[in-house]
Amino acid sequence: MPFADPKTEMKNRQIVLQKRPEGLPKLSDFAFVESDVPQLSDGQILVKHRYLGLAPAARIRMSAGPSYAPPTPIGGVIYGQAAGLVVASKHPRFSAGEAVVVTDGGWQEYSIASSRMVAKASPQLAPLTVWLGILGVSGFTAYVGLLDVGQPKEGEVVVVSAASGAVGSLVGQIARIKGCYVVGISGGPEKCAYVVDDLKFDACVDHRNPDFGDALARACPDGIDIYFDNVGGPVRDEAFKLMKDFGRVVICGLIAEYNDEASSGPSWASLLTKRLTVRGFLTRDYVHRKQDFETDTSHWYANGQVRLRDDISHGLEQTPSAFINLLTGKNFGKAIVELDQST
Repeated sequence: MPFADPKTEMKNRQIVLQKRPEGLPKLSDFAFVESDVPQLSDGQILVKHRYLGLAPAARIRMSAGPSYAPPTPIGGVIYGQAAGLVVASKHPRFSAGEAVVVTDGGWQEYSIASSRMVAKASPQLAPLTVWLGILGVSGFTAYVGLLDVGQPKEGEVVVVSAASGAVGSLVGQIARIKGCYVVGISGGPEKCAYVVDDLKFDACVDHRNPDFGDALARACPDGIDIYFDNVGGPVRDEAFKLMKDFGRVVICGLIAEYNDEASSGPSWASLLTKRLTVRGFLTRDYVHRKQDFETDTSHWYANGQVRLRDDISHGLEQTPSAFINLLTGKNFGKAIVELDQST
């Protein structure tokens, strides 16, 4: 489609934080606004979004408490990745018409970003949605979380929660590539079947079943070497019981706890007696691994060794609902919003 002249006034539809959520976010916590797209400054790039990649971490930023990132201010655009096309550029490495991913494009139709927040995407290698998933932030999170923090060894038992989600599904597939025995944890028989039949995990346990703890123990009769945690809460507590001596727990997300003031927790005695390593991580600490990630993951994707299901909603208006579905486990795969491209 033809691009709007960046010298003329353009309007940007955005979703902003209207009030800080209490517990699970509600639609009334968000507001739709329209603003002018400002003129570019030197070194900046203007991107028209085609897809938004929803991230559970946006919920952390909606709260006012201390965290690894500043809270979203009231009236601020909600955090999230975006993929789209460059409309205008005042940076020598980017030209109009190029496909890119914006690390913090936000829930809006346009974003202006510095070059460090923008990465080129090759539609010839993979569709734009893949650059939000396997080849994007989700893939990089899975890659460094498992390989650098978890440090799997061939033959080890790796258990992954939220195994049908964007990060969890990739963690399990990479663990299989590395020769591990992989058990997923997911919610519902359909998701568990997908994890085993399509993603080729060795087993998957439904955390909604009343006998979840016993079922997980049956799936891991010799214990767990690495637990990759995306959810926290009671699911994590059951996995802790099965950790082997000197096991590793990788804390990636706590989606079951993002909306609660209080949460369950592991018996810290087991951390002592089993000499476990429990470590959280942020991808910004692993920028030096980006080239390795791109090389390995591009190869795995091209060879069909990794795949990721997209859960696509349509229209900016659907973004808050899609985000709430993500927080409650109703999504199936990478949660993405496709924006209206008629304007």
